[in-house]
Amino acid sequence: MTVSIFVLHIFLALVASVFSARDKAGIIIINGKISTLDNNNRETEAVAIRSNKILLAGTNQDVLKLKNKATVVIDAKGRRVIPGLFDSHLHVIRGGRFYNSELRWDGVKTLKRALEILKEQAQRTPAGQWVRVVGGWNEYQFEEKRFPTLEEINAATGEVPVFILYLYGKAWLNKADLRKLNIDATTPNPIAGLIEKDSEGNPTGLLVAEPNAFILYSTLAKLPELTAEEKINSTLQYMTELNRLGVTAVMDAGGGFQNFPDDYGITDSLNKMGKITVRLPYYLFAQKKGLELNDYTKWAGMVDIDHHEKNGINEVDYHVQGGGENLVADAADFENFLLPRPELPATMEASLKPVLQLLVKKRWPFRIHATYNESIARDLNVIEQVNKETPLNGLVWFFDHAETISEENMERIKALGGGIAIQHRMAYQGESFIHRYGKQAALSAPPVKRMLEIGLPVGLGTDGTRVASYNPWVSLYWISTGKTVGGVQVMAKENTLDRTTALRLFTNGGYASIKENHNKGKIQPGYYADLVILDRDYFSVPYDEITAVSSLLTIVDGKIVYGKADFQSIAPGPLTVLPEWSPVKYYGGYQYK
Repeated sequence: MTVSIFVLHIFLALVASVFSARDKAGIIIINGKISTLDNNNRETEAVAIRSNKILLAGTNQDVLKLKNKATVVIDAKGRRVIPGLFDSHLHVIRGGRFYNSELRWDGVKTLKRALEILKEQAQRTPAGQWVRVVGGWNEYQFEEKRFPTLEEINAATGEVPVFILYLYGKAWLNKADLRKLNIDATTPNPIAGLIEKDSEGNPTGLLVAEPNAFILYSTLAKLPELTAEEKINSTLQYMTELNRLGVTAVMDAGGGFQNFPDDYGITDSLNKMGKITVRLPYYLFAQKKGLELNDYTKWAGMVDIDHHEKNGINEVDYHVQGGGENLVADAADFENFLLPRPELPATMEASLKPVLQLLVKKRWPFRIHATYNESIARDLNVIEQVNKETPLNGLVWFFDHAETISEENMERIKALGGGIAIQHRMAYQGESFIHRYGKQAALSAPPVKRMLEIGLPVGLGTDGTRVASYNPWVSLYWISTGKTVGGVQVMAKENTLDRTTALRLFTNGGYASIKENHNKGKIQPGYYADLVILDRDYFSVPYDEITAVSSLLTIVDGKIVYGKADFQSIAPGPLTVLPEWSPVKYYGGYQYK
């Protein structure tokens, strides 16, 4: 053999070796009950991941052929494996900044326990900080079926200031708070809010949203914040908590007092460091009533909406997705079923139309917060007018919430190419809804099954952390049983979804609503490798145990981001919680007792 032929053989062998390595898997999961959620709803036992994509889903034998010396082989030991959960409406960027400072009552079983941990946290909270319980709970989840009294709150917290938020309906302050905030008998009620007074005219400590939540938003905004270092830690802890629950992606819906770009600095910095562990497209929420068009005009000049996928997890996942959920304050109703439905002001149409015209011309996707059918009908009138002038032509847009939407308006949304993002707010407010509107009105609120029957894109989410809990399994429990967290049958059983359909809405369904379902939300070749090994089988556990499901291993974009028990050794180690007094350090996030 000549030297030249020998060199050629060596070269060809090297090329073959390179291509062979490229065809091999970086991670293989075997011995699983793998729900691919592909079009055939195929279940298999093994999956191979190369880089950030699914290479193969099939039998152990076939998948193991893709193994080489560098492959990490994970034995699922018969556990259920599902695509990662995609929460189509959650507030991660805002929620992450405050997560470590908040005492979560989400999932707490008794009021006695809630008051115990409130007292314990008050004892460790340093001067200058507040104890805060911010949403995700209601009175019906407690065995006692009641709220805490102001006397109980004051007894538990003493001179340590406390803020306890109940959905977006009301909040309790203790005596120390009233002094800190300079609220006394002479303090006037703010616009659209009530400071409750006793028979002597002194504030009791109860703040009531009448009719909207501005009094609650604005009071929260006055509370002290964490340091920059603590906010970074807090956001990482919150994303880890979501990963623990099997969440691999979120559409962030902005939020009140979440100013762009200033309040996005924490996630911006984490993105640059490659530390974001959920896919995180986010929407920009107009902040200034009457000046919303100024906000969107400015943002449209700052941000180039670009949905072409780029290389790398953070380039793919962390970007401005569009405008909303608040486009203009005049168009926003609310979900506080403690009070009657609000009538949108006569100025709504004139406020909304120029903002929509701008967004459609700039090809910005948009989402609109709307609880009631009456609000949706008026919003649709404006969208239809804008569409006649500048066709939507496949632009991504959808309504959020839509609890009382009519079939007529669902058909109008479909005709315009829109969709609906629903959340489990009725799991927390179903009893209040029935008290105001009656049992009959609640039987199909929202009418999810009918949305699917007529072919609307539907994504499922939570609207955590303030209106409801961020726990996706509560949402899956609610939509598959029709029950509230208090166990009351609110939605009619014939309007609930089977577990597979429900899971589809929390995986591929969310991506369908933003037209990205061709490569996300399923376990099949070519799709992004976002998947979860569950601690119990979602498809076979009793319904009442669905809320307790969590992840043992979570993979996002082909990277292991969370693991415990058998998988702890191959996952990132836990991050120390900051600050030292953080409730998360002592209780974690979602509670199970």
